[in-house]
Amino acid sequence: MNIHHLELFYYVAKYEGITAAVRKMPYGIQQPAVSGQILQLEEKLGVKLFNRRPFVLTAAGEELYDFCYPFFSRLGDVEERLRGEEGRHLKLAASASTLRNHLPDVLEDLRKEEPNLRLSLREVDPSDVHQLLTTQQVDVAVSVLAGKLAEGLKAEPLVQIPVVLLVPSSCQVKSWKELLEKDPFEAKSFCGKEPLIGLPQHEILQQLFEKELDRQKVSWPVSVEVNSMEIVREYVSRGFGVGIGLLIPGVPIPKGLKSLPLKGFPPLVIGMIYQGKAKPLVQRFLKAARERAKGLA
Repeated sequence: MNIHHLELFYYVAKYEGITAAVRKMPYGIQQPAVSGQILQLEEKLGVKLFNRRPFVLTAAGEELYDFCYPFFSRLGDVEERLRGEEGRHLKLAASASTLRNHLPDVLEDLRKEEPNLRLSLREVDPSDVHQLLTTQQVDVAVSVLAGKLAEGLKAEPLVQIPVVLLVPSSCQVKSWKELLEKDPFEAKSFCGKEPLIGLPQHEILQQLFEKELDRQKVSWPVSVEVNSMEIVREYVSRGFGVGIGLLIPGVPIPKGLKSLPLKGFPPLVIGMIYQGKAKPLVQRFLKAARERAKGLA
């Protein structure tokens, strides 16, 4: 049976007539269309479902109405409940650093506005963000903004994070270029030229760094490749070389390290990415994140 025909029959039976059903149905439809589709349903079943004047359900109509009623009568309640739950549920994706250092304050402010806030937090790699958003697995992502957005997605920059070079605290130089000219470390810390500790080629930070090196005609290949910023910092602190890093607002440089500014290198842009028209809860999150970003700047 055609489900739409069943729905029309439910309203006709509930309001005891086609004319009354047309007036009270939750969406617009003309009376001739209802009559025609009810006739199609009766022809499909091979039975008469009700007498028109005066309106009264036949035995077959009573049986069909008893079958339809539990489903169609509860649709409004189910819709209201689902809308309420979805309206309080924020599905958010971000890097581990963002989830740990910045989002707790933003979400705490948001929870004051929405005490029944329900959260789904997901640590993601920037390369996975577009797929998660377009498949609606997350509502909004806080991630690196780089390259072309997938169709239907919107992005809003939040902060620009300077790219720096991380060196041991014992390093005496003040410019990253000095590292290429001489060994500024004690012999017990480094022997010979300083190895560069970097990230895999697919990482946007690594791409930004290498692109600027190429522009400045500097050759400095990665000697030690690791897969996270935390590991870069760990190996720099243990004397394995100097590493690519970020001067993240509100996050201090770990003990035993210091940063050298990379003048002329483009910053890493962090922003919010979401799909289409954001639901009210996402809009409130966007507003709270903007305020947080202003404080960081």
